[in-house]
Amino acid sequence: MALTLNVNGRLREVVVDAETPLLYTLRNDLGLIGTRYGCGLGMCGTCTVIIDGKPVQSCDLPVSAAVGKQITTVEALGTDEKLHPLQQAFIAEQAAQCGYCASGILMAAKALLDVNKDPSDADIRSALEGNLCRCGTHGRILRAIKLAAKEMRGA
Repeated sequence: MALTLNVNGRLREVVVDAETPLLYTLRNDLGLIGTRYGCGLGMCGTCTVIIDGKPVQSCDLPVSAAVGKQITTVEALGTDEKLHPLQQAFIAEQAAQCGYCASGILMAAKALLDVNKDPSDADIRSALEGNLCRCGTHGRILRAIKLAAKEMRGA
C-alpha cells in the first residue's frame, strides 16, 4: 500500500503494509537509521520519535497511524555544522556512554523542552520515564537536559 508520511518536514511516499511498525518504515524504507530498535514492545524508549509534538515509541505503532501527522526523528535535531543544544549538552556532559538509547532520550527531551523551557528535575524524570539507559548515566543525562534548557532559554 502506498502511504505518504511527513517526516522531518518532507513528504515521503512509501509502499508498505499498513500494519508495518513505523520504526521499520523509517529505518528500512526511508534510511533514517538514527531511530533504533530496542525491545520491540514500546517499553524501552530507544525508538522514540516525536509525532505532532508528542514523544511516541515507533516500534509498536503501525505506520498507517502516522499518516497525516508530523513525524520528527533524531536526524532533524541538528547538523554536523550546527548541533542542537541537546546534542551539544550530551557531548559536554558525556551523557551517552554506549549511545544506544541516546536518540530516543534526545527525542523525549526535545518534546519536553519544546513545551517546557525550564523543566525541574521531576519534570525531566517524568518525561524520560519511558526511556531506559542500561549504562547508568542518568545523572549526566539530567544535567545535559538542564544545560540544554538553559542554553535554549539564552540564560
